[in-house]
Amino acid sequence: MKFSIIGGGAWGTTLGQLLTDNGHEVLIYDIKDMHVEKINHHLHPFFDTTLPQSMRATSDFKEVIDFSSTYLLSVPTKVVRDVLKKMNTYLSQPSTFINVSKGIEPLTSKRVSEIVNEEINPKYFKGFVVLTGPSHAEEVILRKLTLLVTASDDQQLASDMQHIFSNDAYLRVYTSNDLTGCEVGGAVKNAIAVISGACTGLGLGENARAAVITRGIVEIVRIVEVMGGKKETAFGLTGVGDLIVTASSENSRNFSAGKKLGQGFSIDQIYKEQKQTIEGIRTIEAMHDLAFKHKIELPMIEIAYKIIHNQVSMEDAVTQLLSRDLKSEDF
Repeated sequence: MKFSIIGGGAWGTTLGQLLTDNGHEVLIYDIKDMHVEKINHHLHPFFDTTLPQSMRATSDFKEVIDFSSTYLLSVPTKVVRDVLKKMNTYLSQPSTFINVSKGIEPLTSKRVSEIVNEEINPKYFKGFVVLTGPSHAEEVILRKLTLLVTASDDQQLASDMQHIFSNDAYLRVYTSNDLTGCEVGGAVKNAIAVISGACTGLGLGENARAAVITRGIVEIVRIVEVMGGKKETAFGLTGVGDLIVTASSENSRNFSAGKKLGQGFSIDQIYKEQKQTIEGIRTIEAMHDLAFKHKIELPMIEIAYKIIHNQVSMEDAVTQLLSRDLKSEDF
């Protein structure tokens, strides 16, 4: 089977290797010529690893669109709408969209599946599935054991993609019928990971990190439910699982960004140093708007919003969280 991968970054290229391992043909599109050149020389653009000889990349958008009718979207959420608008002008047949980016669109708070439905002409839309779960590209590229989830409103499509992406040597895929819950969990955990990293940067210790992760699950549950997902999904691979790996690892760019915040770096400095997208900071913005709109309590995300907008210092933020009214623990 042929796959067109839109986005030759860390994750898109890594999934290209997985699909190639599984016997499929891939063509990767990236806007950066340097990434395209490295991939075509069988080198990963971010990691010191070699790629399968059959993997190819292009900077020609029409070429990647014409290559197949199955598109794996691996681009930052802030640009996905523009990418889809452009795709829609080149499509000529019903197509399947697989999203692997984890984010919520700023300003609209919309999920990628909703953006696809808005931007792709119905006559070119065959189906949408999200592939998500606890996964650092740094480990998947080395073929280390990983579990993921495919979720779709079309259960046959979720099952088809489950079999396509599963690899008996290192990657197992489950399915879910809760597309909303899986999309939201994968996005909001990035926001919590930034907060967890900030605690580490401040030197608050492992106890604080455990508290952030646990109470972060509460905030994820609230958001999943208000956006129409199932609470149970937040306690699976796409919620708790993804949160654990993202909120406690130096491999996580969201955790690393938060750590720099805790160490006193500005947002501008962090963006300048980080080559990969930091979805968590944008998700904090989107969830702040969502909390205001739906009147839901998200204390950690709200305080994080104030920090990144220089409305409160890191030290005062901790004090504000600890001085909130005391209450029972509940979900």
